[in-house]
Amino acid sequence: MFNLRLHFNSMNKKDQIIDKAIELFGSKGFDNTSVRELSQEAGINIAMINYYFGSKEKLFLAMVERKSVYMKGKMEELLANQEMDCMEKVRRVVEEYVNRIFSHPNYHRILYREMILNMRPEMHKAIKDIFASNTQKFRQIIEEGIKKKVFGKVDPELTMATMIGTINQVMLSGPLCSMLLNKEEGYDPYSDDSFRKRVIKHLQAMMESHLLETKN
Repeated sequence: MFNLRLHFNSMNKKDQIIDKAIELFGSKGFDNTSVRELSQEAGINIAMINYYFGSKEKLFLAMVERKSVYMKGKMEELLANQEMDCMEKVRRVVEEYVNRIFSHPNYHRILYREMILNMRPEMHKAIKDIFASNTQKFRQIIEEGIKKKVFGKVDPELTMATMIGTINQVMLSGPLCSMLLNKEEGYDPYSDDSFRKRVIKHLQAMMESHLLETKN
């Protein structure tokens, strides 16, 4: 019982550090967040951060690994579902993807900032591996639909890129988002629930139109 309590407390401390890292990395950037600042904000001494993670870079990798578990499980669940039709699986992927981004805006910003900058090879590879794993499963869903003649002969890779690129272009550029949506400067799309639903509906309709209208 005592060992279980120690393990539970250890996991809580690690999660506490990771949660604070997501908040600070997302708002200030990885380079502008020091381990000292992170320890102060998390209420945990620097030695404990080093004990659990070893370095700020390894903390980042642990963060990516922890956050990837949910989406990976959802994609595997959809892929294995034999009762759901291919189009419904695509709709669910869109919904899960959009909801995940809106629920974790700081994490979303961190990933794409690191992907674009590509200054740290190990961290860049970890993010790329996560995307590769999930997009591979999404591609399998699209290819399944093509094979069953539910979808037309679309380009699976560019189809995925269209969906991901559409939302990222809007969500990651505040001024562009405000301009396109006729919102005031400083508008935060992540906190707008009506916009989240609008994005889901639009992407689902776009994917459905693209996948089904190319059948002939």
